[in-house]
Amino acid sequence: MDIRQLRQFIHLAEGLHFGRASAAGNISPSALSRSIRQLEQDVGAVLFDRDNRSVTLTRQGETFLAWARDVLTGWDVVRHTVQEQSGDLQGEVSLYCSVTASYSFLFELLGKLRRDHPRIELKLHTGDPEHAIARVMAGSEDIAIGARPDVLPAGLAFKPIAHSRLVFIAAAGKPRPNPREWATTPMILPESGLARQRTDHWFRELGLQPRIYAQVAGNEAIVSMVSLGFGVGVVPEIVLEASPLAGKVRQLQVRPALAPYEVGLFTLEKKLRSPLIRAFWAARI
Repeated sequence: MDIRQLRQFIHLAEGLHFGRASAAGNISPSALSRSIRQLEQDVGAVLFDRDNRSVTLTRQGETFLAWARDVLTGWDVVRHTVQEQSGDLQGEVSLYCSVTASYSFLFELLGKLRRDHPRIELKLHTGDPEHAIARVMAGSEDIAIGARPDVLPAGLAFKPIAHSRLVFIAAAGKPRPNPREWATTPMILPESGLARQRTDHWFRELGLQPRIYAQVAGNEAIVSMVSLGFGVGVVPEIVLEASPLAGKVRQLQVRPALAPYEVGLFTLEKKLRSPLIRAFWAARI
């Protein structure tokens, strides 16, 4: 089976859009459509339900997607092992992280990787760090930077690179709420994820129900809303330190303090067999 054809299938299965998948594969939409039809004939099953408006994976397509990802992982391991033996390691690594992580960690990390392996290329995607683990587990990314959860999912490897406190912040000049005011203080919190879990636990320990003013995707947006005086927020300290609005907010000293973040790299354990991923994993910050 053609490896390129499997990559085309995966691009379409992940984006469910012929235009974007054909652009990613550097082929025309009509050529991609012919390739998918040929693949379905070879497999003997319909892999996509498609009409003029939408593309969706069938149940058979979901089964085939898991197999295709495993095949490409194995192919990349063999190919990169041969390259490593010849002293010419090259290829592409996809990485997912937040905007903050991209300028907090990537400069030093990628500088060392570039020096040791100049032919390794990086495909960088940025977004909400709470999606980091899911994207790696789904096979959409080779590596992601994010906060370590209390329990790692099975099959996921983690390498710590930094620690960051999780802090309460308020607009500069705003007084710290006293214990009797916390239940009425407008809170600007993450929609989900580790910070939200720990903040909810903090309020439960105090026997309080928080007054939630806004639930936000993205730590940078929380800093922005807090700086405008909309309420008190919770963010990792590393986000606050890198924010251009750091001077417009201040940290609140609270007891008990929230448990800190352990920030690091995630990848699937099976991908650590690849010399390309190991080269990235071995780079030190």
